[in-house]
Amino acid sequence: MKERREKRKRWVQRGQFAVEVEVEVVFPAEDPNEPCLEPKTVRWLDEIAQKAQQGDVDYLRKVGRVFQAVAG
Repeated sequence: MKERREKRKRWVQRGQFAVEVEVEVVFPAEDPNEPCLEPKTVRWLDEIAQKAQQGDVDYLRKVGRVFQAVAG
């Protein structure tokens, strides 16, 4: 049996920025109820988190929908 893959939305939030990105999750054949992320996807999400912490809005806009916290 082959693993199932599908696209899912994930949120990455660091500092004053939150980014909604689309990632591919994998449902392994041995446990098809639990979606997993591949290592390269985890590294990419970590990179997005670092860019959000640094305030690199140009990069963030290229990878997803960007939201910024504002003082109320």
